Amino acid sequence: MNYCSNCGAADLRTEVPKGDTRPRLVCGQCGDIHYRNPKIVAGCLPIWEDKVLLCRRAIEPRAGYWNVPAGFLELGETVEDGAMREVWEEAEAKVKIHGLQTVFTFTKYWHVYLQFVGELVDGKFGVGEESTESRLFSEEEVPWDEIAFESSRFALHRYFEDRKKGEIKLHIGSI
Repeated sequence: MNYCSNCGAADLRTEVPKGDTRPRLVCGQCGDIHYRNPKIVAGCLPIWEDKVLLCRRAIEPRAGYWNVPAGFLELGETVEDGAMREVWEEAEAKVKIHGLQTVFTFTKYWHVYLQFVGELVDGKFGVGEESTESRLFSEEEVPWDEIAFESSRFALHRYFEDRKKGEIKLHIGSI
């Protein structure tokens, strides 16, 4: 960051603001503190009967790999709305969310993934603009070596483990 997003001054300094414990960028002109916080990624694992819906990515990063529909939360959006929007954008599908399934922190990229489990409405889906293919997979059919992100792999493994036990639990992971 070269300029203050509040006043436009090029007078940014790294210092620990009064009452804080961490170094922050502080504008020397207006005193605005610029916090750098993780980005929220909202997603949903759509379920139909005994299968999960995955999408093959048409965009980078990891174009060509399979993924649980997910993406960055937009301002003014609830996490649930963001997850449902992502399912629509990637698979042209609507879901009824059953509950939060995973919280996964990817510290290297400052992302926090909130992934839900939801049922496909009427089992209908297509291929959205961000995907080249959408498909239902049984556990045995999941292309594990072609899963785009560790957060998706984590969510899928936990979902199938929970299903065998007849429960839905909240799982927390990180990398």
